[in-house]
Amino acid sequence: MAAPLELSCWGGGWGLPSVHSDSLVVMAYAKFSGAPLKVNVIDNTWRGSRGDVPVLTTEDNTISQPAKILNFLRKQKYNADYELSAKQGADTLAYIALLEEKLLPAVLHTFWVESDNYFTVTKPWFASRMPFPLSLILPGRMSKGALNRILLTRGEPPLYHLREVEARIYRDAKECLNLLSNRLGTSQFFFGDMPSTLDAYVFGFLAPLYKVRFPKVQLQEHLKQLSNLCRFCDDILNSYFRLSLGDG
Repeated sequence: MAAPLELSCWGGGWGLPSVHSDSLVVMAYAKFSGAPLKVNVIDNTWRGSRGDVPVLTTEDNTISQPAKILNFLRKQKYNADYELSAKQGADTLAYIALLEEKLLPAVLHTFWVESDNYFTVTKPWFASRMPFPLSLILPGRMSKGALNRILLTRGEPPLYHLREVEARIYRDAKECLNLLSNRLGTSQFFFGDMPSTLDAYVFGFLAPLYKVRFPKVQLQEHLKQLSNLCRFCDDILNSYFRLSLGDG
């Protein structure tokens, strides 16, 4: 019998199985590839200390970071990309790099840096799922980590000031969303009728932006104008997560 695969991840709300992009990427890929994950949703009995989830645990391994987890699952023969051509495989890597460079900074900013969103939605949600005293410490640490990650990718000279950085990252993110919308077109998934790694990443990045109800929604408003990307998120939620979702 195969070793059990257990995924520790942040849980859901607003109709999502997780509100955390990295967790969603892995959860979606597991659904697409048929990997039999036991999902352990973090709650206020959690014993972690840094918030570095998702984490995949097997009998022999503990693996974090979505790319490393997906690579491990592929080695276990859970491969959502086996029908892709070499060119489609190369396109997947290029689009994931684009997502991480152009879209992720704005997603992080929306959740963790935009003060109205952070104090009314993100901080209370995450703090409610952490034990005391982590609930007092970790959300702020995660916010600082998000800001550092944004400035690492977007803070090159002369964009030292956060206001300049904000304008740039939201402009880049909107261009990235437009590119994804054009690439998807009327297809169900990015490479046809079957979901792959790229679909897991796009879903993981877009679904929280699409569904979580924030007071400041400039990127969310742009996404909601791209009906095929919204339909893409809804289709994956309905096809792969419907039975596991609560009311959100």
